[in-house]
Amino acid sequence: MTLAADHPRGSAPAVQLARLGFHDPARAERLLGQTGLSLWRADTTAATADSAAVIDALSATADPDLALLALSRLAEASAATSTGASAVPLVDALRRSPSLRQRLIDVLGASTALGEHLIRHPADVDLLADQPLAARPTAVDLQRILLRAVGADAPAPPTTGTAGARARGTGSEVLDALRTAYRRCLLQLAARDLAGTMAVDDVAAELADLAGAALTAALAIAAAGLTAAAEPCRLAVVGMGKCGGRELNYVSDVDVIFVAEPVSGGDEAAALHSATALAAGLMRACSTTTPEGALWPVDAGLRPEGKSGPLVRTLASHAAYYERWAKTWEFQALLKARPVAGDLALGRAFCAAVAPLVWTAGDRPNFVEDVQAMRRRVESSLPAAAADRELKLGPGGLRDVEFAVQLLQLVHGRADEELRSPTTLVALQALANGGYVGREDARKLAESYRYLRQVEHRLQLQRLRRTHRLPTDPTALRWLARSLGYHPNPYGSAVDNFDYERVRYARVVRDLHQKLFYRPLLQAVARLPADDARLTPAAARLRLEALGFADPAGALRHLEALTSGVTRRAAIQRTLLPAMLEFFADAADPDAGLLAYRQVSDALGSTPWYLRLLRDEPAAAERLAWLLASSRYVADLLLRAPTAVAMLGSDAELVPRRADQLTAEVLAVVGRHDEWEEAVAAARGARRQELLRIAGADLLDRLDLRAVGCALTDVAAATIAGALDTATRKVATEARGELPMRLAVIAMGRLGGGEQGYGSDADVLFVHDPLDGAADADAAAAAKAVAEELRRLLALPAPDPPLLVDADLRPEGRQGPLTRSLASYAAYYDRWASVWESQALLRATPIAGDADLGRRFVGLVDPLRYPVELPATAVSEIRRIKARVEAERLPRGADPATHTKLGRGGIADVEWTVQLLQLRHAAGEPALRTTSTLDALAAARDAGLLTVADADVLEGAWRLAARARNAMMLARGRATDSLPTVGRDLAGVARALGYPAGRQGEFLEDYRRATRRARAVVERVFYT
Repeated sequence: MTLAADHPRGSAPAVQLARLGFHDPARAERLLGQTGLSLWRADTTAATADSAAVIDALSATADPDLALLALSRLAEASAATSTGASAVPLVDALRRSPSLRQRLIDVLGASTALGEHLIRHPADVDLLADQPLAARPTAVDLQRILLRAVGADAPAPPTTGTAGARARGTGSEVLDALRTAYRRCLLQLAARDLAGTMAVDDVAAELADLAGAALTAALAIAAAGLTAAAEPCRLAVVGMGKCGGRELNYVSDVDVIFVAEPVSGGDEAAALHSATALAAGLMRACSTTTPEGALWPVDAGLRPEGKSGPLVRTLASHAAYYERWAKTWEFQALLKARPVAGDLALGRAFCAAVAPLVWTAGDRPNFVEDVQAMRRRVESSLPAAAADRELKLGPGGLRDVEFAVQLLQLVHGRADEELRSPTTLVALQALANGGYVGREDARKLAESYRYLRQVEHRLQLQRLRRTHRLPTDPTALRWLARSLGYHPNPYGSAVDNFDYERVRYARVVRDLHQKLFYRPLLQAVARLPADDARLTPAAARLRLEALGFADPAGALRHLEALTSGVTRRAAIQRTLLPAMLEFFADAADPDAGLLAYRQVSDALGSTPWYLRLLRDEPAAAERLAWLLASSRYVADLLLRAPTAVAMLGSDAELVPRRADQLTAEVLAVVGRHDEWEEAVAAARGARRQELLRIAGADLLDRLDLRAVGCALTDVAAATIAGALDTATRKVATEARGELPMRLAVIAMGRLGGGEQGYGSDADVLFVHDPLDGAADADAAAAAKAVAEELRRLLALPAPDPPLLVDADLRPEGRQGPLTRSLASYAAYYDRWASVWESQALLRATPIAGDADLGRRFVGLVDPLRYPVELPATAVSEIRRIKARVEAERLPRGADPATHTKLGRGGIADVEWTVQLLQLRHAAGEPALRTTSTLDALAAARDAGLLTVADADVLEGAWRLAARARNAMMLARGRATDSLPTVGRDLAGVARALGYPAGRQGEFLEDYRRATRRARAVVERVFYT
């Protein structure tokens, strides 16, 4: 809202002023009227156009009342210092000059402290005219201005003997001159800042330059206080913290370190005495309160030994301390060291001496953890009630950005000199350019950091006080919000809008801080020697040999292919690979892992999210490296579906989906395809994705054996359901009508028991039932066609592990019909069923097709598999068949002690023992009526059919053998039952089972011991 120059006669000025944002419109009217600034015409109570412009400018400030009161006092002070003048000349100047009007009123509304300065020095209003603000002053310009103010027109002397310029004195008049000159420079900077002509980075840099100039002038004052007998010395003032980083606040302690040396040939002790007097004098010159106030405290607490140590040290003393005694935080602080005053050559020598120590600090044990712990200590020290109002130290505050950037610098900057800037935003951009931080993450972080710094600047500018905490007073909050350009809108007040945006930026900072600061990749890179943190061919080859790569020359070729070039992709790979080599080396087959990684990277090409995921997500890179170097099975799956890498970035993505979810997804997938082969290929693709999820979770120790078996069973069942749906639709389409039967698929074997392994076939039976009125022959023909089509579709060549549908457990085996009606099964089992078929049916469970038909089949076979009494002849027959299987089916040359399926104490031994107990006792023990081996074992133990000790031995052996069988498939990528006994294959299986590197012999001994004990139980329970 603006003030109309000619509002209607009789309109109350107070009402107008209230609408313009003045909280005390009566006082505003008085100050603006003829007894004040004469911005109202008394005859019309209206403002002229130029007067209205002044009032509008006042109303647009953060605090119109504050600005008006300050302007009124300034006008009086200006009149008092002008002979015979009144308040009118200043007002006239504001009427005539829009730029002066805007700048002056902006300053008065934003800063009480600068308003007070102008009231004390009204002539300084001229500094806000056009010409002085036309260009930013350089650091040299500022130094010249402040030195001239204290009477030291020559450049600051590098020595403090009789040569060189000094200030004209040390008294209050000189100190006041320094403060006045400093605030004049600050006034012009604030005016440019408030006008929106400077970025916050540039404001911070100019504030640091102004602080450096003030330190230079303060050193000249200190030099003026030395006696003629003082030993000449060289003194460098090294800026630290925000001063060193050229990112200073409006009001902040200025952190420094003092470095001194004697002048050539001088006495060191005497020179240090002079330097200490100079340093102390400099600190007093800045912090002493005079009628013009103080500048700011000079804090030398970051020096060696802190406040307990000497104020000034020689260069050699500093170097000795940092080499021997310095803590991690001290090197982090030295990252921002920069000469700012005094002997700049000596300051540069100090920085050059400590830089190698700074950029090797990341090699220190637990370096990353120490920095992270320090940040947590700072945060925990905040009062809980004030933490969310802390712009600097609170969660999502400025320190979150600075600590994250500094940690990344110290880890990666050891080998990459581009990252060694002391300025946070410059370093952040370098991290983004080098691929260490995502470009979008860097953009968001920089934007949020600039926003928070802007809020901090406005907060400090008001009273020129050092503060980082948001006020709680509503009036103060309103002032802050308006000073930042917030105004009421339909969504809320100025304070509401400010608070919403501040919280949003803080949340962005906190999220990115957590993502970058606690990135596990940092620990891995920090553990590397600095020379290995960036790969060079010679260093890489030596590193590869040390890490245990069997073919370092081949591995080096992969590294060169991944990292060569100047693309961002190559840059990120150069960042990732030093750490990933450690991850590969941690697994069983580093060479295979690196090869697979290259292949996956090539397959994904320039896919934007891939390398970003590995760099930014907490565990994705380590998980990928571990899986590729541990499992050929996983590597093959990823090469066939490389986009599945994305699931490694999320814990939730490594949780197998529920059976109903999988089945619904597969049925939806096949339903979208009109081509039958494409439909089942899509279903197999979904299975491939789920197999990768299960295998990854298994190898990462997120699933136990039972969960793996259930998950593999669920995905096989869903795939069969999808293939059945497709086959049914295909046969019906070709028959041009509804099929005359219902069909169910009955799982058998490990599939029926929910104990599927990675290499297991899908053992099934097909059962059909004619629809009402349909001929048996027609139903049988249609059911056979569907079953054969289902098997054909699942047997088609495809880029995924095969799912072989085996129906050999059907009546009459391969010689019998592929599918039978329920009635035919009933007739067969009633007349011809053998005891081995009763045993096989212990695992029968419906998994696809007509659910009611499946339940009826189960009802049909329950009396067969849970007989009231098992004849002795049947028991003998089972034992005979078991002995024959051991004698005839164990592969030639296989070691019975290490064959996981048919070997002594292996899977078959335990399952036959459990199944014999089920056949003999399930009729009277309902808990034994289960398809699960482990559940049946537990039921046998609870029923007293097995001792607790025997049940534990059998369960332990079965679990270990089943896990080892899975591990062989995972590690080697092909199904096998015999354990390897030597070499990398054995190491791979042992590592997949969780045994540490080099402990594969221990695994083999554990396996032999467990199965030997199980065989003893089998001999006692099964054969007697």
